[in-house]
Amino acid sequence: MTATATPSPDLRDIARDVGRIWWVYLVSGIIWVLFGWVVLSRRTDMLTVWAVAVFAGILFLLFGVGELAAAFVAPSWRWVHGLLGVVGIGAGIMAFAWPGETFVTLAAIIAWFLLFDGTIHIIESLGRRHELDLWWMFLIIGIIEVLIAFWAIGYPGRSITLLIVWVGAAALVKGISQIFAAFALHDINRELARR
Repeated sequence: MTATATPSPDLRDIARDVGRIWWVYLVSGIIWVLFGWVVLSRRTDMLTVWAVAVFAGILFLLFGVGELAAAFVAPSWRWVHGLLGVVGIGAGIMAFAWPGETFVTLAAIIAWFLLFDGTIHIIESLGRRHELDLWWMFLIIGIIEVLIAFWAIGYPGRSITLLIVWVGAAALVKGISQIFAAFALHDINRELARR
């Protein structure tokens, strides 16, 4: 015998309110998919450089504002949050002011990040192989990351290609997941309207 739990009126109201804005997720998802398509469908032209720089600038600004907000509510280390907030906002402004330089710098950072992250994955997977059931999967991921990093670091053009694929693929995944979320919220809203 299974019991079906009915949501409390408060949860139902929250679900209904969120379900009403399902179209926001749909529009956002479509925009993310279009952005990913623009980035992936172009060679390294000014539109791709501009799109990636704007994307990075927005992320830096959001990070900076979040850190500044955290500086006001953090119980300690407020100065660190404040400093990170100022640096994030500064990086966002620089991304908008100098998109070409931002693009090339991000390409190099992504390649070096993969080298660092892959090395950590390899070390951690080997060190914890007796604790983790899927330690070998982390080892394979680490090796792939290190190989891609060496491929990209060796030539700046490859780093740029890696950045374009990385940003474009991330935008497509984000957009598709938001479109699915939109339809799921729409279904929830329709179901709650029947009750």
